[in-house]
Amino acid sequence: MAVSKPAPGVIRKLNEVVVNRIAAGEVIQRPANALKEMIENSLDAKSTSIQVTVKQGGLKLLQIQDNGSGVRKEDMEIVCERFTTSKLQKFEDLNSIATYGFRGEALASISHVAHVTITTRTVDSKCAYKGMYSDGKLKEPVKPCAGNIGTQITVEDLFYNITTRRKALKSPSDEHAKVVEVVSRYAVHNSGVGFTVKKHGDSTADVRTPVNSSPVDNIRTIFGPSIAKELLNISHENQQMSFKLNGYITNANYSMKKCTFLLFINHRLVDSGSLKKAIDNIYQAYLPKNMHPFLYLRTVLSAVLYVKCPQNGSFSNALRQM
Repeated sequence: MAVSKPAPGVIRKLNEVVVNRIAAGEVIQRPANALKEMIENSLDAKSTSIQVTVKQGGLKLLQIQDNGSGVRKEDMEIVCERFTTSKLQKFEDLNSIATYGFRGEALASISHVAHVTITTRTVDSKCAYKGMYSDGKLKEPVKPCAGNIGTQITVEDLFYNITTRRKALKSPSDEHAKVVEVVSRYAVHNSGVGFTVKKHGDSTADVRTPVNSSPVDNIRTIFGPSIAKELLNISHENQQMSFKLNGYITNANYSMKKCTFLLFINHRLVDSGSLKKAIDNIYQAYLPKNMHPFLYLRTVLSAVLYVKCPQNGSFSNALRQM
């Protein structure tokens, strides 16, 4: 007996709102991801002070205030649209890009999964301007208001329209810890910038670093003096590969419950989970039980390299493979 074949499905073009929300979910997976994108925008704007306020782990409120160059009133209408950026004009500019972001997707993605309000003022403007955004578009015309030079971005009710993503997140306290971790790592790497992060309504900050402090000063402030006093400066350079590495690592006298690993490549924070695990395994092989390192590494590459850390071998050998 012949088996009937199923009819082919109808191919349809997805609605633009659906497309944008799917794309937003790839960029913004949790409050800490949204904050990372906004911190990088603030750093690109040459900010020297970045203040973060969080409520319910960033799900209810995630606000960032900087003193950077601000956004022009003329650009407010399209600032939350996809692929709108001041950092790139033509494809060839990618060869000399010197900023964190350049695709213009961060604010657009956030506006598709949250309510976004931007208050900004440039140095040559007599007042600040406020705009409220949803799905990449202004809800109403931009209005003049009082405000300092720089930009304040307020993100409210993150994932209000994607209940499955919101339910998949951990508790507000866990999400808050991830937010603090992101701020801490950028504070160590950008020691010329003052960072502050605190819960909404609290008078004390979870992290506060002064402007123009050293990386070691910020490590001491964030991770404690017991780590800072055990730090050793390390550096490595390979001119043939145009590769430079420098940073800090705790010496063999230091012990902690887990490995702490901060990795920046070309000034970009790298999710180094698998490499961290490999390094932790190496230390377990060479050091006594319960002795784990603190590492802060910053590398500059002229090309993308594949970093591999062997299961059996020393950390220095792993660095030589980079």
